[in-house]
Amino acid sequence: MPGKLLKKILEEFKQSDEESLSVIDQGINNILEIPEILSLKRLTRLTLSHNKLTILPAQIAELINLEQLNLSNNQIEELPTAISSFQNLKILKLCFNKISVLPRGFGAFPVLEILDLTSNNLNEKSLSNNFFELKTLRALYLGDNFFEYLPNEIGNLINLQILVLRTNELVEIPNEIDNLKNLKELHLQSNRLQLLPPKIAKLDLLGPKSILKLENNFWIEGISNALEIGLSHLVDYLQSESYERLYEKEKSIVQKSQVPPKSERYKRIYKK
Repeated sequence: MPGKLLKKILEEFKQSDEESLSVIDQGINNILEIPEILSLKRLTRLTLSHNKLTILPAQIAELINLEQLNLSNNQIEELPTAISSFQNLKILKLCFNKISVLPRGFGAFPVLEILDLTSNNLNEKSLSNNFFELKTLRALYLGDNFFEYLPNEIGNLINLQILVLRTNELVEIPNEIDNLKNLKELHLQSNRLQLLPPKIAKLDLLGPKSILKLENNFWIEGISNALEIGLSHLVDYLQSESYERLYEKEKSIVQKSQVPPKSERYKRIYKK
């Protein structure tokens, strides 16, 4: 049952012309306990962060005008298929939950621009079949998850400007990343990477407003030495013929036998 403060928040909202509602840190376990929220059709922005939600009901899709939905810092383990039926949703924040798989059809959002899935239990097998059809995405946050490989289809997200993959288990970046011509921020720090595809040097990640983060990986000597000098030197190295030959040779070796060990964080979650 909603507490006094929550009742007050809802009552004040009903009496206003606001289209934005924030219900933060109110100990909510289930949205269905507060059916009033689901009746607020005029809502365009809804924040339910820092609560105790473990599941998201399909009825959330009844809020047909939502443009922003923030469900961060809950305990959500499962999302309904209906979540992808939002036609106007531009920002979806699901960070700091316990999601291990995305529902079928998750990539159907027609205008989604920002998707934050930071700090969940996701890996490459967690993604829906149509995930990479989210071509309107400008920012994708997948940091603090458990991805070992990034699907080649990442290259389909042609409007991406920000891609965050820090603190995963990545051992390889696909060549298709060079399709992301609009990318201005790429965060790859704290993974198990040893090599970078030569084509990544084609991306404009060295401008004054660009960010490229590569710290705390297992880089081969050539990349490590280039990074010590600077990112511009790294780009020159990646574009060299000698590195391209080395990349093709080392890639097969790394894939077969010389993958760095999984992190302790991974072992704690998966008991491996």
